[in-house]
Amino acid sequence: MFKLGWFVNGFAPKTWHGPWAGENRTEWMGPGFWQDVARGLERGGFDMFFLEDTAMIEDTYEGSAAYTLRHAAMAPKNDPMPLMPLLAAATKHIGLVSTISTIQYPPYLAARLGTTLDHLTEGRIGFNVVTSVSHRVAQNYGYERHLEHDERYVMAEEWMDAVSQLWESWEPDALVLETDPPFFADHTKVKAVDFEGKYFRTRGPLNTVPGPQRRPVIAQAGGSPKGRDLAARNADVMLGLVQSPEEMVEFRADMDRRLAAFGRDPDDLHIFFMAHAYIGESDRDGRERFDAVAASRHDPSAIAAKLWAMSYTSGGEIDFSKFDLDGPVPTRLGNGETTTHKAWTAAGAGKTLRDVVTGPANYGLDFVGSAATIASQMDEVMRATGRMDGFLIQGIEDELTRRSLAEVTDGLCPELKRRGLIRKSYEHDTFRENLESW
Repeated sequence: MFKLGWFVNGFAPKTWHGPWAGENRTEWMGPGFWQDVARGLERGGFDMFFLEDTAMIEDTYEGSAAYTLRHAAMAPKNDPMPLMPLLAAATKHIGLVSTISTIQYPPYLAARLGTTLDHLTEGRIGFNVVTSVSHRVAQNYGYERHLEHDERYVMAEEWMDAVSQLWESWEPDALVLETDPPFFADHTKVKAVDFEGKYFRTRGPLNTVPGPQRRPVIAQAGGSPKGRDLAARNADVMLGLVQSPEEMVEFRADMDRRLAAFGRDPDDLHIFFMAHAYIGESDRDGRERFDAVAASRHDPSAIAAKLWAMSYTSGGEIDFSKFDLDGPVPTRLGNGETTTHKAWTAAGAGKTLRDVVTGPANYGLDFVGSAATIASQMDEVMRATGRMDGFLIQGIEDELTRRSLAEVTDGLCPELKRRGLIRKSYEHDTFRENLESW
């Protein structure tokens, strides 16, 4: 068996125009659409619903925010944190992962929020801990420029230490809850943490009672060496960005070594590999769909979208609209998503920039065919790794409609269940327990 998660680029307008978009031009702003998504994923047997977040409006591409706002490219976005209890109220079992940035949330605020959401979701909250990638985000939170990439992870390690100590500032038996005589909690078992580091200071203790999980499930998405170390030391869940089963094996082996170096059991970390499912009623239909998406990448609008994305992943330092499409791929790295950016520049070795932006997306594994064929492909790929980790499915070209969701949850998932490849039920109450139960 393997696990399933669904990845969405933010609490934002998704497929908001064209066929099957429904009322998403405005509906995305409220809870109804997202509750439908969460219910569908739970029906399909998904382990988690994973929401990315950024807190800025990108204005690197062509030197302004015009493209970003014309196309709703990663903006606007609502804060996903308040959405989590609403999703929990609409579901019973699925884990709910919201992104939290170490430069946006001071440790005390983050720890208190995490515990509060753990109570409000009845033990189903997870935090995707990120360092943020853009100077524009940093500037929205009082910085002149963002920290350099490796220093961001020094800060993130310190942040994790601080929030972890706050989550443990109440001993497990601190609550007494006697009514006669009244005795709510034992003050000798609620301790200050007196944390002091390079970037953060916090006295503690946390003024909230520990939640059902004591701490949210911690997710991490960074693929750089520093990002992998952060995950190996702290994470329960990790996003894996690879292009082949061989890379999956290499990724898992590298993380196992890092976990062991930090004194952790490799089985403590659940890796979800990014994936896309091009589903058709037949294998031919699925292949035609895949080919149509590949062909569409040559459209001028798709080329502009890819150049915008490359500008964003540079951390806001490189405007890819300025380069000759038929010239070489710029090799300078910005201070942003270094793993993604390196993958794109590596794909351009000996090629033109046009070759890269019209070529494969290089953002995960692609499965193509009927539901039965894709189920077989997923089984074969996961077995090749020798480990039963999971897949983190993202909509094709970031599409998300009720129709595209149903293709997976009511098309692919029943086939996976029939083969015993994914869960048919949830055995436990909390996200953490369900992750660890198989």
